[in-house]
Amino acid sequence: MLDLLFWIAIFVISLAVLIKAADYFTKYSEKLGSALGIPQFIIGVTIVSIGTSLPELATSLIAVFKGSTEIVAGNVIGSNIANILLVVGLAAVLSRKMVVKRSLINLDAPLLLAVTFLAVFVLWDKQVTFIESLFLIASYLVYILYSIYSRSKAEESNSQKKGEVSFKMVAMIILGGLGVYLGAKYSIDSVLNISEILQINSSVIALSAIALGTSLPEVLVSVSAARKGNYEMALGNVFGSNIFNIAMVIGIPGLISTLGVSSETFLIAIPFMVAATVLYVISGISQKIYSWEGALYLIIYCLFIGKLFGLV
Repeated sequence: MLDLLFWIAIFVISLAVLIKAADYFTKYSEKLGSALGIPQFIIGVTIVSIGTSLPELATSLIAVFKGSTEIVAGNVIGSNIANILLVVGLAAVLSRKMVVKRSLINLDAPLLLAVTFLAVFVLWDKQVTFIESLFLIASYLVYILYSIYSRSKAEESNSQKKGEVSFKMVAMIILGGLGVYLGAKYSIDSVLNISEILQINSSVIALSAIALGTSLPEVLVSVSAARKGNYEMALGNVFGSNIFNIAMVIGIPGLISTLGVSSETFLIAIPFMVAATVLYVISGISQKIYSWEGALYLIIYCLFIGKLFGLV
């Protein structure tokens, strides 16, 4: 019992360190990009969107190096489910009504749907190979290039005034990166120990606890943006994060080792992810997401967790 409590405490602490370190890493990387004169739009579609998914990427890489490749798909699929059902659900309930701009429906929604179904095809044989990983990474590059091409030329070509690169920026990026590594390492160590003590599959914990924990940056960003009435940021953050998770958080570790897919991920999580994504796109077509839709999202997420642990 003491061993279990110890590893649960380590998990909570390491996850908190991971999330905070990723936040600092992203914040100061953004400042460094501005100081170097990189346009704000380019910073947004690269540093900011990648930064909120950094915890998922870090934990997935550490899992691969430890030989627990099934955690990767579980972490990604679980995070994408949480991003849609939990993050959007909470944001919609708290803001009562979220107005979706047409730009998201024309660009991000079809791409998210396409990348989601690409992930289903890749995971269909319960493994992710090197070649499949290259296809996933290529799909993200297409998304980035298409995003840049499709935005307004005025915003895209906005020149960013250069600033001074300070020692603090570089130091905080290095410390943030170190914190991300240590937080991810001990998060995975604790998950493996907890799963061994409780005698449950580590992928179940990845689909629930790790996925929920690494989705906290999306929760904070989207809920805060929704409460301020910035609905495009709240929803765009989820679109970008989910596309990055599928394409890069699976793709990059898949270049290192062939990834396995657990039965829980294949039979329970993937159908929920597809259903959640389709529901999200349908909700977005009307350009409005109401509080009752948000409540429905939260109920479906509770059903997913219940199914995962055999409670329903």
